[in-house]
Amino acid sequence: MLLVDTFERCQGLEGWLCERFLLGLPVGSVVVIAGRRAPDARWTSDPGWADLLRVTSLRNLPPDDATRLLDARGLAPGAHQAVLSFTGGNPLALTLAAAVAVREGGAKPGWQPSHDVIATLLATLLDDIPSAVHRRALEICAHTHVTSETLLRALMGTKAPELFAWLREQPFIESTGAGLFPHDVVREALEADLRWRDPEGFADMHRTVHQYLVERVRAVSEAQLLPASSALIYLYRREASANFHKWREGGHVKDEPYEAADRGRVLELAETAEGEASAEICGFWLDRQPEAFRVYRSTQTGEIVAFFAWLRLREPLGTDIDPIVAAAWAHARSTAPLRPGEHMALARFHVHPPLYQRTSAPMDLMHWRGLGEIFRGDRLAWTFVVKRDDGHWDKYMRHFAMPPGDRRPRIGEHTYTLFSHDWRAQPVGPWLEERSNTILSRASGTRTSPRPGKHEELVVLSRPEFDTAVRDALRTLRQPDVLADNPLNRSRVVTDSETTLPELLASAVDLLQEGRSGDKHHRALTATYLAGAPTQEVAAERLGLPFSTYRRHLTSGVDRLTDLLWRSELKGTTITELSQGPPSQ
Repeated sequence: MLLVDTFERCQGLEGWLCERFLLGLPVGSVVVIAGRRAPDARWTSDPGWADLLRVTSLRNLPPDDATRLLDARGLAPGAHQAVLSFTGGNPLALTLAAAVAVREGGAKPGWQPSHDVIATLLATLLDDIPSAVHRRALEICAHTHVTSETLLRALMGTKAPELFAWLREQPFIESTGAGLFPHDVVREALEADLRWRDPEGFADMHRTVHQYLVERVRAVSEAQLLPASSALIYLYRREASANFHKWREGGHVKDEPYEAADRGRVLELAETAEGEASAEICGFWLDRQPEAFRVYRSTQTGEIVAFFAWLRLREPLGTDIDPIVAAAWAHARSTAPLRPGEHMALARFHVHPPLYQRTSAPMDLMHWRGLGEIFRGDRLAWTFVVKRDDGHWDKYMRHFAMPPGDRRPRIGEHTYTLFSHDWRAQPVGPWLEERSNTILSRASGTRTSPRPGKHEELVVLSRPEFDTAVRDALRTLRQPDVLADNPLNRSRVVTDSETTLPELLASAVDLLQEGRSGDKHHRALTATYLAGAPTQEVAAERLGLPFSTYRRHLTSGVDRLTDLLWRSELKGTTITELSQGPPSQ
């Protein structure tokens, strides 16, 4: 038997071995060659070697074997999970981490690898990295769920094909249908090293990746929504979501739209998991919003094993049938009612009977779809996520700014919790940024301050309240202390404009010059409020208009101004973009 290890250091001998040396060995000889690179194609394409060659990829140790290794190394059981989480079962990493943990008295469940351990691992596991650009590509690959050439092109430009090809050749990189990902221990070590070594560089990389993935979720087709959503959520894997996703099991089930032929199976699953009363309510929604339902089929058997519903409601439909929907409407009315054109969404059913509302592949796909719908929601006011009232999801949902409500509706034998978020009070952009800042705070060891005005909870005004606030703001433009208390300062139209309330009003008044009678409206508003006439009579005199004509121009101008600002408040679009649009009803 001939054993050759670390063959990548003498890869140039491969042709000689294949074509000359091995052919001269005695019959019955066994040759084992271990290296980081796969055999050259000539081995597998040559019919003479086909029956003699066996290629084996050495994987991480299974959990039981990894545990036995840690026991053999003298590591206390209390520290096993921490070491296994970091190493992912890599034998070298297990051995090194166990030795260090034992030396450091490693029975602590919260053990973390030291920087020396990480540096040793990286030096051992990684080949020489050709350049800083290659290192950045590797760091991006470690930070993202799966790396494609498309992602690298968006983040690193024209070098993407070269960098993707280099990543693909690395022995610690694996391939899937969606792209490349590193072995667990390499991912963990690279991330930990960059966070410690260059927290500002880590923050820059994270923000770049994060922005690209947010834009991708909003732009992709329906068919790509789940992978795009999961890629974004993966960036938060170390936060409260760490124990609530099974990232590698997504291929066990596939997400499909509900069809009429699925009705019997969906109702059967609902009754099995939640009871007869819940199944009757499910049937009600299947009849009225069949497009809201998704089913999850086993990729092995083709059987529907779970289903999910994302209800969209603009009016209180079904409140006499579904206590959960009734509770959602009651909460919205008592807190911040829907405004014209807005809707609420309910993640109404999360049904997977074998592991009911616990971490599983179907639950992952349900959560990713729900988040994708939130990111893409147009005029979405409220989201309600419905879970069994057992406390399992409380911490997770609070972390993502969806606290449990006070109402606990009961259906059959079970009570349910509604976790809610008002997207008008904290829109998706600031919501995501707040989550992202938590990651960066942990990377730098300091608290990351939010951008001024971006993370304060916004006020959600009804149309009458909004109109009153605009008129009050116009009247108090020259009274800063009074104007500072105007609720418009914490409205979406002001915070998204990134200007002050007086500046926004002045810009909006200028825009009124466009359109029919615009110059009359602009002159009346300017003379009365921006130029600071002491009385309306004085303003009319300065404009050379009869008072009744002036009043007509002023009233119409205020109405147009308020309407322009209101449409911007509802749609989240700048007043400039809306100035040419039709007035809202």
